[in-house]
Amino acid sequence: MHVKALCTLVTSAVFFELALAKDSRTFAVNHFYGNGPLTMGRMDPIMNPGEAASHSHAIQGGSNFNLTMTDDALLDSNCTSSLVDADKSNYWTPSLYFQADNGSFLSVPMFYMNVYYFFEPTDDEIKAFPVGLRMFIGNSSLRTPPPGGAANVLDTNQGTIQPVQFTCPRSSYDVPSYPPDSDGLHGVGIQDPNNAGAGAGFPDMNCDGYASPLRADIHFPSCYNPEAGLDDYKTNMVFPSSKGTTGGKANCPQGWIHVPHIFYEVYWNTPLFADMWTQGTGSQPFILSNGDRTGYSLHGDFIAGWDESVLQKIIDNCDAGDSGMDKCADAGFINDASTTCNIPNLVPEQIDGVLEKLPGNNPPTGWGQEAEAATQNAAATQETTATQEASATQETTAPQEAVATQETTATQEAAATPETTTTQEAPATQETTAPQEAVATSETTATQETAATQYTTTTQYTTTTQEAATQETTATQDTERHIHEHWRQHLREHLHGNHA
Repeated sequence: MHVKALCTLVTSAVFFELALAKDSRTFAVNHFYGNGPLTMGRMDPIMNPGEAASHSHAIQGGSNFNLTMTDDALLDSNCTSSLVDADKSNYWTPSLYFQADNGSFLSVPMFYMNVYYFFEPTDDEIKAFPVGLRMFIGNSSLRTPPPGGAANVLDTNQGTIQPVQFTCPRSSYDVPSYPPDSDGLHGVGIQDPNNAGAGAGFPDMNCDGYASPLRADIHFPSCYNPEAGLDDYKTNMVFPSSKGTTGGKANCPQGWIHVPHIFYEVYWNTPLFADMWTQGTGSQPFILSNGDRTGYSLHGDFIAGWDESVLQKIIDNCDAGDSGMDKCADAGFINDASTTCNIPNLVPEQIDGVLEKLPGNNPPTGWGQEAEAATQNAAATQETTATQEASATQETTAPQEAVATQETTATQEAAATPETTTTQEAPATQETTAPQEAVATSETTATQETAATQYTTTTQYTTTTQEAATQETTATQDTERHIHEHWRQHLREHLHGNHA
């Protein structure tokens, strides 16, 4: 080959690679619609395939969600709770409960959920998720503050990855959401020093922002190792690194595939309980479904079920931002927001209303205590043997070189720190106060004026609260009467439309 021709080929290859590089971030929010989430229950085909999970989850996405799933099962879903019909993926996270003074548990309804798709500056080509890719992020056994502190860290070159937080939107932050002197070990979490509205663990204030109650924030990594495979959620994902880059870019290890960075915003209807506890006292009543009082064990799961060609067009061409992915020109068919997509709980049991025990019989733990297994099933399935902990290994050796070699130590690290995962939060603070415009789109079937409007199980609440009342002992009847009257009032307002 002539030297001139060779130079032309090399130059063309360089230009092609540069064309694939991304100099600025674009994003689009994936909104959901319908009557509550797709389903709720003790289901987790990543951690507990084929059996009941140790704790309950709220699940969004494709209707083919099941206890056991093949890699391409979601593509055959009859419907999806995503407005973008080409997205049959599943997204899930632990459900939330309120623990009353008498020890009983009341389910907290999911208000709504957003999933941000970020396409961030990188020298890599960003590619669509391969169908069947499984990811897990978080540490379901964690009951103490994250080792790196409360601030999100989503770049392996900047220290230990910290992928999860709670955000507490409020009308005023004159009184901090987290006590300034909190060490995170005695009843309340710790504040993010970079964001007055966010922190690690639960805050001790009522989150009363307009249409924005307590929010769980969960970031996923965006570097996929094809050699690890779709199903090996412990080692198949890490976070990109800015080491050796310029212009705010972050790259994946050589040979890995750069996929979108997804970020869950899960809003919980905590204002329903505002008159049932006293805020600002250094303690709070909310508890995750795995029994965690602290909130440090917040985690999330994902299985990809996209039409890859549609997602790739969105990656390459869409910057719809908060207005929604359904506004992208290449999004394809958009579902009717006035309809719904739901499936039954595949582990039949009571998971809402007033409960004596959390589903799966998970005892409350936290504030320095180790997580306990309440039953043999919980012990066998408590996600203490799982997590995307390949990422955890990488956190301890932050530089990009550690990321590239992290595969060799991933399983050891996963064993050492069960389910300690990572997340690449690109916009650590910018999404923590998610635009209210997205709210209007996301809450397509609910009014923002009242928290009770979007509660999808009101009839179950009426039944379960009455049943629970008859089962209470004389010693707790006064407390239960207060709880039930509280719920009856909210149900009356909802059922009679008093939410103008």
